[in-house]
Order: sequence, then C-alpha cells, then structure tokens
Amino acid sequence: MSDKYLTLSELNLEGKLLGFVGGESGKYKYLQLSIPSGNVEIKLSKDLRRSLSSSLVPGQQIRVCGYSKLDSRTSEIKIKAYQVTPVDGCQNQGLSPQTKPRIMVCQKGGCLKRGGKGLLSELEKTLCDRGLLDKVTIEHTSCQKCCGSAPNCVLQLGKKKYKNIHPEAIASLLESHLTE
Repeated sequence: MSDKYLTLSELNLEGKLLGFVGGESGKYKYLQLSIPSGNVEIKLSKDLRRSLSSSLVPGQQIRVCGYSKLDSRTSEIKIKAYQVTPVDGCQNQGLSPQTKPRIMVCQKGGCLKRGGKGLLSELEKTLCDRGLLDKVTIEHTSCQKCCGSAPNCVLQLGKKKYKNIHPEAIASLLESHLTE
C-alpha cells in the first residue's frame, strides 16, 4: 500500500503575507503568501499556528521554509511550512524582534466559577500598580484543558511558560524579565 502524499522537495519562499485562514482565531491552519508567480496557500505546522498569528501582520514581507508534497490521487501540490521569519531591510537579520510578554487567562465556565474573574481583575490591578500593564498583552482564552487546577493563567516570557502563578509572582517575573 502506498502513501497518498509523495514528498517532492524542500523550499524557501519569500513574499508578502496576505493573511491567515482556516481554524479559529489564534490557531489558523494556513497562511496566504503573495509571490511573483501568484498567491499560494501554505499549511502551518502545529507549533507555528499560535505564535505566528500574533507576531505577523498582513502586508509584511516574510520568508517561509517548508516542503512540498504531491497528492498522488489528485496530482495537487501542497506546501507545509516548518519555519516562518519576517524579512527586514536591516542588517540585523540574526536578531529576532522582541515580542511583548503574554498572559493568557482562561475565561470559560469552569475557570470563571472558580475565581477566574477575580484573578483577572487582581492581575490587572497588580500590573497597573507597578506600571506594567502597557508592557504586557493580556489575552482572554478559551479552555486551556487544565480544569482541575482552575482558574488557569499562563505567563509566556519568550519561549518560557509559567502556569498557575499568583498575580504578585507574575508582576515580579515581568519586572525581572523586562530589566534584563
């Protein structure tokens, strides 16, 4: 029995990001890219989906590294990305842009019933008192699949994630992270 898809080759595409499609907000499955030969739709690997929709904006020049596959039944070529990076006109391309720290607070029923609203307001008050509210992005999320430890709150500093920590601890971590 043969595989439905045959891997053709690895590729690097550079073009203008037209937008994201498929899936819910923040978890888009595809990006649309305008290249000289036309527009292409590129599937995103699962680990790229969440991070890209918040860090890239339509109209931005990007480089996509991926591979192409041929559907042996329909003869259609599909492209899947494993790396997407912005293309800057500057010489410091080796440096990635500093993204704002993110705090993701679950706003679904279980977490709200177990103090999610209070956690969110205490968090906003603590960050405001320390002058950190404008230096962080607070996102209201759907279920984070950790209902046993509700209310759920995740602090993301770069690639590090801190789960279920008190607002005072979040503020302290943010202060130390932002002064580095």
